[in-house]
Amino acid sequence: MPNAFVQKLNARAALPADAIAALEAACGTARQYPAKHDLIREGDDPGPVFVFLEGWGCRYKILPEGGRQILAFLLPGDFCDLHTNVLNEMDHTIATVTPSLVATVPRARMRELVDLCPIVTRAFWWAQLVDLGVARSWIASLGRRGSAERVAHLMCELYVQASVHGLTNGDRCTMPLSQIMLADALGLTPVHVNRVLRAFKAQGIMQLTRGALVVSKIAELVRIAGFDDSYLQQRLRSAK
Repeated sequence: MPNAFVQKLNARAALPADAIAALEAACGTARQYPAKHDLIREGDDPGPVFVFLEGWGCRYKILPEGGRQILAFLLPGDFCDLHTNVLNEMDHTIATVTPSLVATVPRARMRELVDLCPIVTRAFWWAQLVDLGVARSWIASLGRRGSAERVAHLMCELYVQASVHGLTNGDRCTMPLSQIMLADALGLTPVHVNRVLRAFKAQGIMQLTRGALVVSKIAELVRIAGFDDSYLQQRLRSAK
């Protein structure tokens, strides 16, 4: 089975064969984790770099009153935090969303991989910069977008990312996220998210089914979101 981590980096830079072999070997520590499993928790000492090979994950924080804010979703091929070893402790939790195959790469080994050759270094930095672009977009959503715009923007973003990871089939893409998880990512209540999703379904724009997102009118969803995918460094598939 193709290595999603190698595929992600190789999609941006044509990696040499020896680099591909080294990246694949570093993932030899991969093991299966159940859904909703904390790989590392806020307050823990920084650990290895986690690489998602299969399944979805997320980053989140628990607020003092007990509420959860999801900070990012992690798809197959994504890896977590090259530089948290300079911190005294983790400032957020990394967890699985679905049953996942995750490799744990020691930080010293990951530094060796980053420094293999300029092409590999460039691919790693590209991936990190895209992650920062996503974080900035989420901040903009929480600060300035209305509820319908927030939902539409996140659906567009996840559709593009799922497409890049080969998780789309026509107008359908894998989406193993509950309305509660979407609410925790969007800063809305589950009731509010449900209301927006029902409106989109009634308008024939998109619907969230069990485990999948079906986008019937991508151009309309993009219009509502005011979506510009340049921060993902990928092109959205042709509008329908």
